[in-house]
Amino acid sequence: MSRAFDRFVRLHRQESPLLLPNAWDCASATALAAAGFPAIGTTSLGVAAAAGLPDGAAATAATTLELARRLGDGPFLLTVDAEGGFSDDPAQVALLARRLHEAGAVGINLEDGRPDGTLAPAALHAAKIAAVKQAAPGLFVNARTDTHWLGQQRERTAARLARYARAGADGVFVPGLSDPAGIAALTASLTVPLNVLHTPGGPSPDLARLGVSRASLGSLLYRRALAAAVATATGLRDGHHPAAVPAAALSYAQVQALATRRAGTPG
Repeated sequence: MSRAFDRFVRLHRQESPLLLPNAWDCASATALAAAGFPAIGTTSLGVAAAAGLPDGAAATAATTLELARRLGDGPFLLTVDAEGGFSDDPAQVALLARRLHEAGAVGINLEDGRPDGTLAPAALHAAKIAAVKQAAPGLFVNARTDTHWLGQQRERTAARLARYARAGADGVFVPGLSDPAGIAALTASLTVPLNVLHTPGGPSPDLARLGVSRASLGSLLYRRALAAAVATATGLRDGHHPAAVPAAALSYAQVQALATRRAGTPG
């Protein structure tokens, strides 16, 4: 394994969970690194929306790889959100993973949620993970299950994650899981680090007590940046001081809608 991989693993073994911000381009990644974040992820929503493409639809493989090539030699550890690997062919997912690793990525996020709102078969997702680890052993695979995100098969969360860990996942991710009892029960059964999605209260000492190793910001920064840009422009247009204009983050659905239709086109 590489020193970068070892450093990334150590970040998951600290007293406090690793707070992982997610960038969508070179400037956002560089700014976050300059602010002192040792590891930075990409946000599939931000990368897709910036290119005018839908998130979660396997439409951004080339865009994601190109961004990784631009960020891979940065002064930070890079982990890439690759949706479900942009393919249901484990060999194709493994090929992409190897290219991401060659570009400088130390980690990859692979999710089992599908564009139609269903979950991929656990056996298929496990096969993707195994193929990736064989093709790029030095890539930290964060296996995401969308049981809570999609509200499906929540009772199968632990079983799915255990299967992904056996397939070689280095960590697991359950966006939408936020209740302390549920988190504690899950970490008690896991053999690999648990990643959760940032909640409005933010990472707290409770997450460390519950055994959480990583808290990701997901698309939050991108959604807030969009909201702030619009609030600033409209505030200046309307004669308000920009700092006085609230800029609550846009929702995931709002950004998806903006990205998949032309500006000014109804729909």
